[in-house]
Amino acid sequence: MNLSCLSNLSSPSFVRRGTGVRWIAASRAVMLITMGALLASLAVQAQPSQAPEPAPIVITGADMRPATSLNGDWHTIVDPYFGGFPGYSRNQKQEPGGRVIEYDFSNSPTLKVPGDWNTQRESLLYYEGPLWYERDFTYQPKEHTRIYLHVGAANYKSWFWVNGKKVCEHEGGFTSFNCDVTAAIHPGSNFVVAAVDNTRHEDGVPTLKTDWWNYGGLTRNVSLIEVPEVFIDQYDVHLSRAEDPLIEGWVHFEGRLRAELGTKVEVEIPELNARASASSDKMGWAYFHIKVNGLRRWTPETPKLYRVKITAGQDSIEDLIGFRTIETRGTEILLNGKPIFLRGVCIHAEAPVRGGRANTDQDAETLLGWAKELGANFVRLAHYPHDETMLRAADRMGILVWSEIPVYWAIQFDNPKVLIKAQQQLDEEIGTSRNHAAIILWSMANETPNNETRTHFIETLAQHARELDPTRLITAALLVRNEGKTKIVDDPLGKTLDVIGTNEYVGWYEQTPAGADTTQWRVDFDKPVIMSEFGGGAKAGLHGPADQRWTEEYQADIYRHQIGMLNRIPQLRGMSPWILMDFRSPTRNLSGIQDGYNRKGLISDKGQKKAAFFVLQKAYVDETVGKAE
Repeated sequence: MNLSCLSNLSSPSFVRRGTGVRWIAASRAVMLITMGALLASLAVQAQPSQAPEPAPIVITGADMRPATSLNGDWHTIVDPYFGGFPGYSRNQKQEPGGRVIEYDFSNSPTLKVPGDWNTQRESLLYYEGPLWYERDFTYQPKEHTRIYLHVGAANYKSWFWVNGKKVCEHEGGFTSFNCDVTAAIHPGSNFVVAAVDNTRHEDGVPTLKTDWWNYGGLTRNVSLIEVPEVFIDQYDVHLSRAEDPLIEGWVHFEGRLRAELGTKVEVEIPELNARASASSDKMGWAYFHIKVNGLRRWTPETPKLYRVKITAGQDSIEDLIGFRTIETRGTEILLNGKPIFLRGVCIHAEAPVRGGRANTDQDAETLLGWAKELGANFVRLAHYPHDETMLRAADRMGILVWSEIPVYWAIQFDNPKVLIKAQQQLDEEIGTSRNHAAIILWSMANETPNNETRTHFIETLAQHARELDPTRLITAALLVRNEGKTKIVDDPLGKTLDVIGTNEYVGWYEQTPAGADTTQWRVDFDKPVIMSEFGGGAKAGLHGPADQRWTEEYQADIYRHQIGMLNRIPQLRGMSPWILMDFRSPTRNLSGIQDGYNRKGLISDKGQKKAAFFVLQKAYVDETVGKAE
């Protein structure tokens, strides 16, 4: 049956969401203006004064748009002294007979994009600083279209020019962004220049110190996407918690003519023979809901995805979306209204075997395939937003996701500009990824100090995330405190969270593995708890007695004792031990053992499964750890 319903702005859920998205639009504009001023003052003091470029925008489903890939070999110039920045002297190409004599992109070595520079060239393994990229391309623009340079990620600050014209700049190393290049591209031969700087900053998000490698460069896909002059920039399509089976959401379109009242918007799900029509308001928002019959809900066991087509004016986009609900009831986590225990593992965006930043479908399928083999139905993607390829794979494979921004350890919680940066990353993370059924948790932070300034900072982020997306749960990974043999979870930030994440390392940084047998837990919140980190290190292939550190036997013993302790925590509704695979970290320098890697992986960086993998796998498959209610 074809069921449709016009938008109903008086519905309480739409009033709340409508207020939220309008507030988002206004706050994003304010933040981007502030952000532009901040970048202008901090990035390169020697830049000449000029009119600000249009800020990059968030485009939902950008990876589903027809695209011209700019992946491949880019010419590069390393620039440790920022020599290319005064007057933007390296935003141009060397022309025959020209006066540019200090550089020539055409004779410069190349690097693969997407890819980090650290693992592609031995001399750049530890390099932190600016590096220039250049690529030629041919293009034939169409009339009445806009062209965006889509950048999957560039770590950490980046600037872009097309045919010598600056088109945008961006701060943040793990979120995608889109630069309007319509006015800069011309028919025929073109070139794009990018400067990417992975220098760490005290006022950055993350800040100076992390426990992962600071991979620099254009680390994810780069492409050109073409859209009509008025186009769909963001949309939200989800299953209602309040009414079953009701699919609801909103569509927003962008462009100079968006103020035209009454633009028709249609949302269609052909497999369900369902369609909704709505008219936009003068700000480009349209709200819809669709009654459906025969809906198969997305679950880890049945990860059903539906093709959803959205049309607004001359623009249309198709996406693959799964429909499910996620909420809490007391200490339970409810997926589609039923209690679930999250059998998980943490994952860094580290490429299996080859090393470097993960960015391909194969990387995602390998990592998540290992998680499935482990018996997991859940992964914590630490400690920053992961690539769209990872989220698409999780949708297909039926793996629930904890997605996190890099508010990590002790950033500058008292700096309002840092809060703006963190909010911007939330905007980009949620705006890009809000339609992935796999994502059930937005995480605000990891292992932050317990003080009032920090608490207010993260409470502000949590409120912002709820305004952006009221359909998912909010969490953070908290530190715990000890009183004798009792671990206490009473961080006041817990009042703000829907689900409490906690990190502990009994058997590694404290006590012996057997210490878990006598460790008790007190959780001062009537909320679900996920043990978001635990574990210990082992070098793959190193064997010995179970009391010998760094052996596979010692790591496996930690897991055996942890499972018994975890089963004594009444509120425990999930776990994600640290970590699926060994990953590079410059802080891990035990010669002959770590050699620049965090060795807490259940699998080595070369793909070798350690003994602890099989201990946890048996507990997950036999369902001898955790309970859903």
